[in-house]
Amino acid sequence: MAVQQLTPASAAHATVLVAVRDLAAGTTLKETDFTTVDIAPELALTAQVENPARLAGRQLASPLGKGQIPTDSVLLGPGLLTGSPAGTAAVPLRMADPSSIQLLSPGQLVTVVLTASGSYDESRQSQVLAGPVPVLWTSAQGGKAGEWLGTSDTDGLVVVAANPQQAEKLAGASTQGKLFFVLVSP
Repeated sequence: MAVQQLTPASAAHATVLVAVRDLAAGTTLKETDFTTVDIAPELALTAQVENPARLAGRQLASPLGKGQIPTDSVLLGPGLLTGSPAGTAAVPLRMADPSSIQLLSPGQLVTVVLTASGSYDESRQSQVLAGPVPVLWTSAQGGKAGEWLGTSDTDGLVVVAANPQQAEKLAGASTQGKLFFVLVSP
């Protein structure tokens, strides 16, 4: 203990931005939601956001705990695709059962299924459109009317990351029938 007391602390440190309180997914951020702390340089993240003014007005795609360092990947917008392969698209989908999306969280893998609308005497056919695809955001995480996508109706909205072929099948699929998801184990 005496050696620790007499040994000077390392002068090297990094100043990072951290959340001052727990912030729920969907929270619209303010500069006052963050403070700076000094940490060991090896603990700093390469993708961290360093200016609280850059965060003001942005919305969280996933929760940020007290003391956590904010990065672009926790914010709605292009940062949602951070780390995804080139060409990956964020595709919004309107699920047939809006309450089912409460089962989802960012990172959860799902298979998207389309149940086509048939006529009265036809049986409905289901087809897998894409999967497994990771969930990026859901309206169950705190989407508020008018805050994202310029719409007042966010119930049942799920955003997934899809490769170009999957994105082509998923875009506008809800106009062809009802969309459902199946939870997939990693």
